[in-house]
Order: sequence, then C-alpha cells, then structure tokens
Amino acid sequence: MSTSSFISATIPYVNSRPHLGHALEYVQADCFARLQRLQGRDVYFLTGSDENSLKNVLAAEQEGIPTQELVDRNVVFFQEMIERLELSQDQFIRTSVDPRHIAGATRIWELIAASGDIYKKSYEGLYCVGCEQFYVPSELVDGKCPEHHVAPERVSEENYFFRLSRYQDQLLDVLRSGELQVVPKSRYNEVVSFVESGLADISISRSTDRARGWGIPVPGDPSQVIYVWIDALTNYITALGWAEGDDLYKRYWEDADSRTHVLGKGVTRFHSVYWPAMLMSAGLPLPTDTFVHGYITANGQKLSKSLGNAIDPMTVIDKYGIDAVRYALLADLSPIEDGDFNEERLVMRYTTDLANGLGNLVSRVASMVGRYRDGVIPQAAGELTDDDKRLARQAKDSVEGVQAAMSRYDHRDALTHVGNLIRASNAYVDNNAPWHLAKAVAAGDETASARMDTVFLYLAGAIRQVGLLMLPFLPTSAEKILKVLGEESHRLVEPSAWLDGLAGRPMERPLPIFPRLDVVA
Repeated sequence: MSTSSFISATIPYVNSRPHLGHALEYVQADCFARLQRLQGRDVYFLTGSDENSLKNVLAAEQEGIPTQELVDRNVVFFQEMIERLELSQDQFIRTSVDPRHIAGATRIWELIAASGDIYKKSYEGLYCVGCEQFYVPSELVDGKCPEHHVAPERVSEENYFFRLSRYQDQLLDVLRSGELQVVPKSRYNEVVSFVESGLADISISRSTDRARGWGIPVPGDPSQVIYVWIDALTNYITALGWAEGDDLYKRYWEDADSRTHVLGKGVTRFHSVYWPAMLMSAGLPLPTDTFVHGYITANGQKLSKSLGNAIDPMTVIDKYGIDAVRYALLADLSPIEDGDFNEERLVMRYTTDLANGLGNLVSRVASMVGRYRDGVIPQAAGELTDDDKRLARQAKDSVEGVQAAMSRYDHRDALTHVGNLIRASNAYVDNNAPWHLAKAVAAGDETASARMDTVFLYLAGAIRQVGLLMLPFLPTSAEKILKVLGEESHRLVEPSAWLDGLAGRPMERPLPIFPRLDVVA
C-alpha cells in the first residue's frame, strides 16, 4: 500500500499577470510531487489563486472595473501558465468563488473562536498593501517595506485579534523536535529566533469599509471581513473538502505521511508560525515541512509586478520552449538562495546539457542499435569490463543521489546527479566505440559481437534510468526518451534491476528530442 503526501505551492494574488517568480515556485513544487509519485507515493498537488485581497480591490479600482471581473480575468493567465509549464497539479482552488473554501474559512474561524483565541480591540499600525501585512518600525528599511520598497500607510481601526502569544511554547516544541521542519536551516533559524523573541497577538480581520466589502465576512459580524492571509492559508485544507468531511482531507492531510508547503522567503512567517498556530488552536494536524525558496532577481533585485521588473514566463516559454525554461529554473537556479535569471545562460545550459548531452546520447545510441542490431536491444554477452562496472556504479549513484537531493528539496543538486550519468554514458559510448566494433563484427569476430551486445544493453539501461530520473524535471521530453525504449513504467527502477526487461525490446529512432534553439540570447 502506497503512502500519501500533500504538496502545495502558495496561492498568488491575481491583481495582474504572473511573473517568472511564480513559475519558479510552481515548477519546484511540481518536480517534488512528480519525484514522490515516481517513488510510488500517492501524492496530492495543490495550486490556486488568492483572490480576497485588498491588492486585487485596488487594482480593480484603478481600472474602473468590479473586483470580481478583475480576478476572473487575471486568474486565467495563471491557469494558462500552469498548463504551459506542464504542471501535474490535482486541483486549482479559487478563494473568491469556491464554496468549499468560503465555508472552510468560516469554519476554522469558528473553531479558533471556540478555543478562546479571538478577541476584538482597537489597533494602529503601519500597513503594506503589497504584503497585506502590518510592520513594526524596526522591520522597515529606511522607513519602507523591505519587500516592496514603499512606505507603509498608517492604519487605525478596530479589528479581531488571534492569541498567537498563547502558542509560543508549542511552536518552539514542534520546531525544535522536527515535527515541523523548516528548510533550509537558515530559514529555520530565522523562524525559531522570531518565536523565541516573543510572539505578539496578530490582527486577523479588516473593516468591511476598508476592504471595500470584498472578502469573506467574519462570522456574526458583517462589519468585518476575515484578513486575507487567514482566509488564504486555509486553502490548503478547504481544497481537500475539510469542512464537508471529504475523504480527500482524511487521505491527504489527516492521514498523510507528509504535508509540504513550497513558498517564497517573504511569506515564511505566515506558513511556519501563523498557520501552524491557527491549526493548533483549531485542533487540526500541522504541516510537516515548509520549504522556503529564494527569489528570482534581475540585477540583484527581486522580480516584482509592483517594482516594474517582472519577466513574463509566457514570453520566455514562447521564445525558448518549455524544456529550456524548466531546466533553467531547476538546474541553474539555487533552490534556496536568490539568483539572477539569465537568458544567455539558459541557452548555454540547454545546448550543452540537453541538446548536445542528453539528446545526442539518445539519438546516437538508437541509431547504432538500429544500424547494427536491427533496432532490437540485445542481451549482454561475455565478460564485463571495468568500463561496464563504472557505468553500472554511476547509474546506481545517480538514482540514489537524485533521491537524496530531493529529500533535501535540492532540485539543482538532483539534476547534477542526472548529468553525471549522461556524461558517463556519452563517455562510455566513446570509450567502447561501437562503430569500430562493427568493423570487427563484419570480419567475423564473435568476441566483438558479444562486446557490442553488452555495450548496447548497458547504454539502454543508462538511458532508461536517465529518462525516469528526468520525469520530475522535464516530463514531456522524458516521456519521449522512455518511449524510445518502449518503457511504460513510471516507477524508479532499483539499481540492481537497471537492465531488467530491456533485452529483446525494439528501440525506436526518435526525432530530435531537444532541437537546437533558433534564438540568440
């Protein structure tokens, strides 16, 4: 029986079109979900849109259209991006229109209130609309929001508050015990330091007037709406039908072995402090992991719609193709640190690693099997050489290396291990030179014929492992590679079985899997 996992990307505001930073997080979450499925796990992968924010209201006002019209229009751009990125999500939840979400956000408020953790008081503070967050002066940089580089506005109103301070010790316990893991360690240290410094209660509602009537009403008080972050965080369980008692919730949250949120560093506190505390108050299971990635930058500055330096992912995909974009995001950028997106480097990595490396390997092996073995993968024969043993070790090391790296959420290191097997396979071709063996075979050398059989079987095994290992990262092209071998399984092959079932299979000659790019960065 397979174990179950839940994986989510954060749900972005839809005040405008998506940028490449959204694509990074989506692709990261997708490759983690796909790898777990490849390992035989039962995975639920959730994406969606955060629609009940003041940012969306203000954007609609600026355009002179109703807020619902704005979010209905803009959410389509995110859904189209998800399709173009070849994501494997199981659901896309919309917080302004999904009745399960509205019911669930209301229900979790009621449970927290029943625990005695909600009270009302007057409050004045510095509010950044871009972050939808209050800041204390010490958190500002030169008096400005550290994320959006604008001065927050001073807001004074009466709101409902959540007794976050009540959960300081419990939060420290789950963080220190590893019950809730924050990855990487630097973000864990930040979260623990923040909690240790003392938790203040947080505002969890906004006046209906300031929200322009947009949002989910506070139960029993129509003068207030639920603060967008409190509403948005509940999407992770409302999407599973928690409030309705749906089996999805039991299967993928309550009984799941892992519940993982993939998120940007700017929202670490919401996911690693506020959300777990809310769940504690409501008596619900906590996430097990929060993986915090860095930002894509341009000249060292975070990509942001409000800063005006956003890169449209659809434009980049149109220009270079999905393989080049997914590979650049996953193989070139750090999973945890900020990094500049560079089109010249994208072209170089695609050409070197994919077109010249992997694509060339598959093409020439398939062509040689077609030419010298009538298109059928042979059975190994004769004594194994040190070269054979090295390739077998590399196939084993790469499978184990990918799994170890992905357990740390390190997609870049995982692809390094795949690259090691591709390079080792290409070197194995050159070292064994089947074209030279063919001349000896033509002259009647049976030893050369047996050697050729072993070489082709070992290369087929290496290509199968590469194809399987690439499924989480480049799913469509990996499928094409596996099709060349007639491989239908989407489960990792154990290193000890890496050659099993290949001999006797036809090997197709593929069209170029990674065609040359026609563009110059």
